[in-house]
Order: sequence, then C-alpha cells, then structure tokens
Amino acid sequence: MSLDKYFKRKSLEDEESIKASSHVTQSSSKKSHIEINPDTLLADPGLRRPIYEYHINDRDAIRRAYLQKGPCQPSHYDFPQKQFGNISTLRRFNPAWFGAYPTWLEYSIAKDAAFCLYCYLFKLKGGVDSFVGDGFSNWKKRERFDLHIGKSNSSHNAARIKCENLMNEKQSIMSLLSEQTVKSQSDYRTRLNASIECARFLLHQELPFRGHDECECSSNQGNYLELLHFLSRNNEAIKRVTFSEAPKHNKLTSPDIQKNITQATAEEIINVIIKDLGESLFSILIDESRDISIKEQMAVVIRYVDNNGHIIERFLGIQHVSDTTASSLKAAIEALFSKHGLSISRLRGQGYDGASNMRGEFNGLKALILNSNPSAYYVHCFAHRLQLTLVAVTKKHNEVGDVFNFISSIINIVGASCKRMEVIREKQYARIIEGLENGEISSGRGLNQETSLIRYGDTRWGSHYITIIRLLAMFSSVLDVLEIIREDGMNSEQRTEAIVLTSIMESFNFVFMLHCLRRILAVTNELSQALQRKDQDIENAMSLLKTSKERFKLMRENDWESLLEEVSSFCIKHDIDILNMDDEYKLRGRSRRKSQGITNLHHFRYELFNNIIDIQLTELDDRFTETSMELLLCVACLSPNDSFSTFNKEKLIRLALFYPSEFSIVDLMVLGDQLDTYIIDLRGDDEFSGIEGIASLAEKMVKTKKNLIFPLVYMLIKLSLLLPVATATMERVFSAMHIVKSRLRNKMGDKWMNDSLVVYIEKDIFNKIDNEAIMKRFQNMKTRRE
Repeated sequence: MSLDKYFKRKSLEDEESIKASSHVTQSSSKKSHIEINPDTLLADPGLRRPIYEYHINDRDAIRRAYLQKGPCQPSHYDFPQKQFGNISTLRRFNPAWFGAYPTWLEYSIAKDAAFCLYCYLFKLKGGVDSFVGDGFSNWKKRERFDLHIGKSNSSHNAARIKCENLMNEKQSIMSLLSEQTVKSQSDYRTRLNASIECARFLLHQELPFRGHDECECSSNQGNYLELLHFLSRNNEAIKRVTFSEAPKHNKLTSPDIQKNITQATAEEIINVIIKDLGESLFSILIDESRDISIKEQMAVVIRYVDNNGHIIERFLGIQHVSDTTASSLKAAIEALFSKHGLSISRLRGQGYDGASNMRGEFNGLKALILNSNPSAYYVHCFAHRLQLTLVAVTKKHNEVGDVFNFISSIINIVGASCKRMEVIREKQYARIIEGLENGEISSGRGLNQETSLIRYGDTRWGSHYITIIRLLAMFSSVLDVLEIIREDGMNSEQRTEAIVLTSIMESFNFVFMLHCLRRILAVTNELSQALQRKDQDIENAMSLLKTSKERFKLMRENDWESLLEEVSSFCIKHDIDILNMDDEYKLRGRSRRKSQGITNLHHFRYELFNNIIDIQLTELDDRFTETSMELLLCVACLSPNDSFSTFNKEKLIRLALFYPSEFSIVDLMVLGDQLDTYIIDLRGDDEFSGIEGIASLAEKMVKTKKNLIFPLVYMLIKLSLLLPVATATMERVFSAMHIVKSRLRNKMGDKWMNDSLVVYIEKDIFNKIDNEAIMKRFQNMKTRRE
C-alpha cells in the first residue's frame, strides 16, 4: 500500500473519531467540563477540531501543547502533484518553504493543503482565512505566504504575539495579577529547584515517590517528602521557602506536581533524542510484554547513526495496546511517531522476535510496514533465533532433552525448601574454604561469591549454559543434599526420587553430557553476548556467526580427547566409575539381549558428541538464512576486514538499488565513480589498515572527513548499519519496566510509567540535562500560580 493510500485511510479513521468527539463536546460543553488529554491531540492540521470547540478552560492547555510540539512539517513526505488551469502544468508543495517559515507553516497530508499554526490557535470564530479553514493549496502563488503574514498590525502577527505571550510565563494574566516581588520569585524558584532535585534522585534510582501515609503526623511520608525534609534539614533556604514560609496552595509537593516534573524531564530527554536524530534515517525495534497489572505494553526503540558515525539505540517510549494484533501495534506506532514528528517514510529497517503477529508474511506488522515503506527491511532478532537453535537441539536429540529434564528435577527437589537451600549453601561454603586452604581455588576480589542453582528457560537467552555451569560447580553439594533427602524425606515418593536422581548424577553418562553441553553452549553463549551489544552491525553479526560455525567444526575434529580427559578427571574427583571406551555400550533400562553391539567410544563420540554438534550446525544453517539473502550479501562487500578483501563494486551498486529513495539514476552513476576512487584511497591510507567491522569503518570515515569526500559511499555504510541485529535493548526495557512498575506500584498509570522509564533507561542523557531546562518546560506545561 502506498503512503498516499495509507494516509487517506488514516485520515478517514481520524475524521470518524473527530466527529464522535465533536458530538460529545457540542452536546456537553455548556453543561460540564470534559478534560482533554494533550497527548491525544491530532498532529495533522487538516483534521483538527477548531480551537473554539474546546471548553474555554482547556484552550490554553491545548495551545501550549501544540506550541511545544511545533508546527506539523513532514519534510520527507512525497508531496503529490496537482494540475492548475488548462495548461498541463503540475505543481506541488515545496518542502523548502518549511525553512522559510519555520515557526508557523504547517502541511496537512490528509487535505494536501498548507495551514498557519498561529492563526489556528488564536483565530476568532467566523474569521475568513484560507490558512485556517480548508487550507491553502494554490502552489503556483507562493507570494500568498508573505501576504498572509502582512504588516505589523495584521491578524497573523496579532496571533503570533498572543502565542509568544502565552509561552512567556511573565506575560500570563495570573502572573500579572499576583504582583510578585523579586523575593517571592526567588523563593518559588528555590522551592521548585528543591522539588526537581528530589525527583531527579528518585527517578535516577527508580524509587517510589509516594508513601502509604503522607499526613504531617506520619512517621514515614514516603520517599519524595522524606527526601525533601532531608534537604531542608541541611539547607536553611530550602527549609524556609518549602516549609516555614511556603504558601499552602503552592508548596510544589503534590502528586500532580511530581508527575509534571517527571513528564517535563522525560520530554526534555526525548527532545534531545529527536534533535540528535535530526532528519536522519532510522530503524525500529519493537516488542510487547505484560506489566505487573496484566496490561499489554509495546516498547519502541529507534536505531540510527549519529553525526560521529556511532550506532545509537534509544528508547522512544512504551505504549499500552488493547490487543497485540498487527493492526493495533501499527496504530500505536503511528500515534507515537505522530507525537514526536517522525514518519514511517524514514524507516530503513525493522527488527522483532519471531511472533506471528510481528513477522507474518501477509498480515503481520512486518508486512503492514513494508506496504507503507518497501525500504524498511525486516531482520529477525539474531539472539532470539540463536536461542531457538538450542531449544531445537533439546527437542531433536533425546538424550539432550533427557539431561535437561533431569536437571529440572534436581533443581526442583533440591530447591523445594529453604532448609535444603541452606544446607547447599553451607556445604558449598565448606568446600570453598577447603579449596582455598588446599590451594585448589584462587582468592581475590569478586571471586568465590555465594551462588545458587537457577532454572533454565527456553525464552531466557543463555540460561541453559548458566544452569549447567552452576550445577557442575555445586555438584558435590547437590549430591549431599540428595543423600539427606534419601534418609529424611517427608514421604516415600521424595525418597525414591532422590535415590533415582542420585543414581543418575553418579553415572558416567550424565557427567559426560554435562561437560559436552557446557563446551557446546559456551560457543553459543559467547555469540549471544556479542549479538546483544547495542553497537553491533549486521555484517559483523554474520561474521561472528560464521566464526561460531568454524569453532563447532574444529571442536568436532579436535576436542574429543580433551573432553574425555576432562570428564574422567571430574569422575575421579567425585568417585564416579569411568567407563572403558572399548567395552560394549549398555543402554540404561534396556535388556542386554537387545544390545546394539556398539562400543562406548562409538556411542559417546559419534552418537552424542559429534551428533549434537551436527544438529547444532544444521539448526544454525536453517535458522540463519540471511546468508543467502542478496541484501546481506551486498552489505558484506562493505567490510573493511583484510584490507577490504570482500569489496565488489557491482554488488555495492546493486545494494544501492535496494534504496531508490536515497539513490537516483544520476546518483547511481556518481556512486560508481566514487567507489573506484574510494577503494584506492582507503586501501592506501594507513588510518584504515587493521579496521574490523563496518561500524568501525563509519567512525573512522567521520574522524578523517572521508564521509564528506565520499558521501554516497558513506550513505551505503549508514544504511547497512541501520539494519537491526538483536532486540536485546527491548529485553532491557522490559527488565526496567518490572523495576519501575513493581508489585507495590501496580496502580501506576501508563503515562507516568512511560515517563519514568524514559528517564531511568536514558540515564546518560538525563544526567546532562540541567534543572533550568526542566524548570522551563515545567512552567510552560500550563499556567502556574507563580
């Protein structure tokens, strides 16, 4: 579906919502005041309700909201052409006009018309102006913009002055009536600064603001008020203006003030992100998860390349979605993009997990976005697919599945009570002390800390590897606890289960499988950790995947002897019988008459060790099919490894054809010439020798100003870096969500949770924002008493 069809469909939906909301307003505006949420205001000027239809008490808040957002200027939109007169002359809106009139000119995609933001906000009912009503669309008469501005006493300039006065707190009626003295202004500023400082600390540490009992006689008024009391005890000025002489109606300590400060801080952070993004292209990472109150939340992260050539992933926001169908998710994305002035037309990549509603070929979110923008190429999360390969191995190899089932049973019975876990800790502590005394274990800061068994999960990346590592480290302690359960179990079922599990753990087969899986999972765990880096690029990810496959092949050929020696040493240490590899293999639980007639060597080396590695390699090939995708094959030609050994001019020109919006026919010809000079220049430059990965290449090009010499080549590099690798940032967002909205804060609203998450996740930006910027935005949110 083209952008035009999409925006027309969206316009019809918005018009229906406008009619419904307008009906409610007209029928009830005189009777009751219906509060308007500024975040839900439509960005498209052609679809907005007239300002006079809002309740009079809401108008200033709505005006402030629109002025803070700024005019609607979709500069990257493909503006349609229209014919004027009998002559077949086609004209369209010129995006350069946004630069000529940056503060007031707006464009409506729905109506293909220009509007004036100032006049919309303060135009009186009944006034006639094409820039307010149906919009101006006579593109051949550009001079009408200057005529609309008019002289100093024109209605446009009068509206502009009203907008400036509205955003200037010193010009507000409330401020003029209060006749504040310099002292009262200074006191208010000190009081507000103290409130912001308290909010900053709590947001940075993600601590609750409110208390159960906040009355003055309470022994604990909550973190916010208690922190304010702490500041006042150590600062006489804060104590005076906040408690001693503060007006009762303006102490700046109410829950609404706390939320306003949090919102102002979050908006400042998002504003920094949007400014850093600028007009650059970007990709999105999206995932959904339930919060503690069983509400489905969709998180959105944008990935872009900044002016220094660094890959940046930033959290944009979290949206509550009533359902997780692809259409609902896309509607939520559109609402978020509209709020921040972003456009789907600037998307050049999308990354999700493998859920059908996300990546479905026909109705999934991937398909819906591709219909609007064919250049937004989809990449399935690499880390998620890597985890799926492990899950597939456990299902396809019976003995691997059995081992993990046994591990699960061991963890369940050993961790069934606090008493058993305490015994494990004591046994493990005693063994560590003994090891330190014997010199078997090294001492040092951070070493030999208390540990425990953890349960693995199919959806938790790397959890299978950590579970095996912990079990091997606590092997003797676990056996001791099973021995205690065998003797003192509560019932015969527990005692029998302990006997069976002890027998399994003390078998050579179980020990061999633990060490075999530990070695194999170590490779995938290293790959998983590398893929989860924020600055990872697609070419390097494919290179890491190739390296992991090579490691598996080398392991299959060379690691058998060292593995067998490691297993034998472990068995000797724990008094476990070691099998003779030349003896006939006896399958546990099967009659000798049905023996397969194979040796232990054949079973453990070929049926287990080699077979598991083969299945792992097959799954990697099946899951990571991008190696055969033409797009990624072309991207690989940008790699600077081994002095640009994979450089291929024809494939790089083919890569440019994937992005027709960035490379015209003329650009493609110029690109060919640039590539010839580019490869000779960089191969002969010592600055670029030894560089590994496209991400490092982009940084080095910016540092040496080569991006200005070869702009089209650098554009290809940026586009390749935009392709997402893994959704690890999304997992970090949801981890933060469970910290922010915890069991004790399960009533937290969606707006406050989103603002708190933005501040908590983007701490590096938050720490650079001073209180002055937060104060200014806080004051401009609405008319304040001072």
